[in-house]
Amino acid sequence: MMEDEELEFVEDLEAILHLTPEVQLAIEQVFPSQDPLDRADFNAVEYINTLFPTEQSLANIDEVVNNIRLKIRRLDDNIRTVVRGQTNVGQDGRQALEEAQKAIQQLFGKIKDIKDKAEKSEQMVKEITRDIKQLDHAKRHLTTSITTLNHLHMLAGGVDSLEAMTRKRQYGEVANLLQGVVNVLEHFQKYMGIPQIRQLSERVKAAQSELGTQILADFEEAFPAQGSKKSGGPSIVLRDACLVANVLDPRIKQEIIKKFIRQHLSEYLVLFQENQDVAWLDKIDRRYAWIKRQLVDYEEKYGRMFPEEWCMTERISVEFCHITRTELAKLMRTRAREIEVKLLLFAIQRTTNFEGLLAKRFSGCTLNDGPGQKKPETPLEPTNPFLEDEDNVSEKDEDLDRPKKPKAPDNPFHGIVSKCFEPHLYVYIESQDKNLGELIDRFVADFRAQGPPKSGTDEGGAVLPSCADLFVYYKKCMVQCSQLSTGEPMIALTTIFQKYLREYAWKILSGNLPKTSTNSGGLTISSLLKEKEGSEVAKFTMEELCLICSILSTAEYCLATTQQLEEKLKDKVDKTLMERINLTGEMDTFSTVISNSIQLLVQDLDAACDPALTAMSKMPWQSVEHVGDQSPYVTSVIMHIKQNVPIIRDNLASTRKYFTQFCIKFTNSFIPKFINHLFRCKPISMVGAEQLLLDTHSLKTVLLDLPSIGSQVVRKAPASYTKIVVKGMTRAEMILKVVMAPHEPSVVFVDNYIKLLADSNPETFQKILDMKGLKRSEQGTMLELFRQRLPNPPSGPDGGPSLSFSAPTPEQESSRIRKLEKLIKKRIQ
Repeated sequence: MMEDEELEFVEDLEAILHLTPEVQLAIEQVFPSQDPLDRADFNAVEYINTLFPTEQSLANIDEVVNNIRLKIRRLDDNIRTVVRGQTNVGQDGRQALEEAQKAIQQLFGKIKDIKDKAEKSEQMVKEITRDIKQLDHAKRHLTTSITTLNHLHMLAGGVDSLEAMTRKRQYGEVANLLQGVVNVLEHFQKYMGIPQIRQLSERVKAAQSELGTQILADFEEAFPAQGSKKSGGPSIVLRDACLVANVLDPRIKQEIIKKFIRQHLSEYLVLFQENQDVAWLDKIDRRYAWIKRQLVDYEEKYGRMFPEEWCMTERISVEFCHITRTELAKLMRTRAREIEVKLLLFAIQRTTNFEGLLAKRFSGCTLNDGPGQKKPETPLEPTNPFLEDEDNVSEKDEDLDRPKKPKAPDNPFHGIVSKCFEPHLYVYIESQDKNLGELIDRFVADFRAQGPPKSGTDEGGAVLPSCADLFVYYKKCMVQCSQLSTGEPMIALTTIFQKYLREYAWKILSGNLPKTSTNSGGLTISSLLKEKEGSEVAKFTMEELCLICSILSTAEYCLATTQQLEEKLKDKVDKTLMERINLTGEMDTFSTVISNSIQLLVQDLDAACDPALTAMSKMPWQSVEHVGDQSPYVTSVIMHIKQNVPIIRDNLASTRKYFTQFCIKFTNSFIPKFINHLFRCKPISMVGAEQLLLDTHSLKTVLLDLPSIGSQVVRKAPASYTKIVVKGMTRAEMILKVVMAPHEPSVVFVDNYIKLLADSNPETFQKILDMKGLKRSEQGTMLELFRQRLPNPPSGPDGGPSLSFSAPTPEQESSRIRKLEKLIKKRIQ
């Protein structure tokens, strides 16, 4: 029972003393201690083991127990002292609380006294200022009454005077008086419920209506709608009437302007009727000369009659433009078959010049800012192929970082007349279609006459000059068309650009890529590669290699320039049509030309190396007696590489990235072909395998040096290219090392093959066994063992094979491999 009670006590104590980690951490920060008894994760067993690590230490158990009891008594004394000290804390706290409550009561009493005094002061101020407020309100009301009576007197007198002056047509006095009456009447808007005020307001409206009718009648009398000349002409009365019209309903002013402009331009409609010879496009200058004379005549006769803010000169010009646009559109629809390109461009040029003169003379304040207005043409960016822009900016590298120049002020009159030519711009588009077709044909003829670039000259590998001419012509057409219209004609022109970009790519570039041929007739390289191995293959001449590189550089130039052309077209066209401009297909066409050119270069060099690889596969590798220098087939491959690669590199100096692509594609083609021919070398003796390993290392060294071979300036090959060469040629070396390894014991041979090649394909393993010259019965056993011991696919970072044997090999084999490695190192040195 005592033990159970003690256990329950211990459990209760642990439950009480269980603290959260936050509390435990706070205690450790306030009372840091190194004593194990103070740790939260205290373990009694570990602590006892620390005190008594050995059986001999149990001899001191009494001393340890006494020390612990002494520590317990000290802790009890400390706890007792602290508890006794806390007995007086509660009493002191209650006393402090009582004192605080008394202080709060005293403070509350003082605040209440202050509030009472403030209320008394406020009441006293109100009594003092009550009379002052009454006087202030009385003064304000009296001032308002006097002002209102004064306004009423002015209004009544002004209405009487206004009615009298209207009957006498004293428009000069009416203009000033009417504005004052209207302003005064605004003060009485809240008093319209009073009959007298409402009556005065109705009299003012009646006077305004009478003035409007009377002024319109005066202008109708002075400028009748019928007749070629004005009967009355300008007068002081009409000038003052215009001032009155400014105060009346805006419709009166608009009616006066409309009738005057209509009468002023009536002669124009008669002189340039549709049936008149002078109305056709070839005499369009006469229209603009007529309006210029009319504007001068207006300034002399009527310049002072209309207020300056009416902008009558500009209004006449704008109305003339609207009439001209309508008449020209109707005339061109009727005689559409007579419109030629030169005639159309002549009319557009004269019209745009006239619109420019209007922009210099007028501000365009009378125009409604509608969607038909066009923005000025911005100069082309100084980027290829547009050469230098109009400002002769030559720093091409700063085009993107340099802030754009401020745009010229908009021409509000742009398109106000010339918009009528837009439906007929198909004539211009068809003309450009024909011109570009002739230009492409001339490029084809020039190329045939001049022939391919000569080797050893600066032309080899250079961009064909015809592409620069093509894009310069594109620039000219784009700028000219954007001045005519930025709408649908620009989309039609873009379609024409796309058509001839594709024709240039196929006729000039792809159509002139050389093709290999033999005595029996022309054949492509792909067909030649299918001929019997070892046969003589016709290689490209140096001139043909230069031509391929030149076409590749031209296609790269056209690709970059077409992208810039697309951006320029989007800048020129209306924002609503930008999505319809897309030259991605044409850029893909040039990319195809680049890819085909690289493939031709790769196939040519690859085909040149085929006879050497065929010779390698037919050599009697089983009868090789000693390891010598590199084999003749290696020398042949290196010779072809040193002949072709420097020419290609020099001619692709301006497009270095495509030369790197050529190197990568050639390596990706050559190495698998080399390994396939390596599998055909069977059977191979131990010495033959060593010779092949030496040859493989030589080819690997040449391939690693391929990008800079034959160059005076040695550059480090790109890491991507080096990785491909190392990975591919290392596999070839591993194949030969597996062939050199003894096939007994079989388990060791299979394990070495799996570790070196990491190839789970039984066909590859079969080829290795054929290279070793094993019998079919032995191969069957090996294949079965290979399938049994085939592990899971390797999970290494590169999945590449190991470069050394992990299993033990015979002493003789180790000696041969060491000799071969020494020979390779000697050749490298």
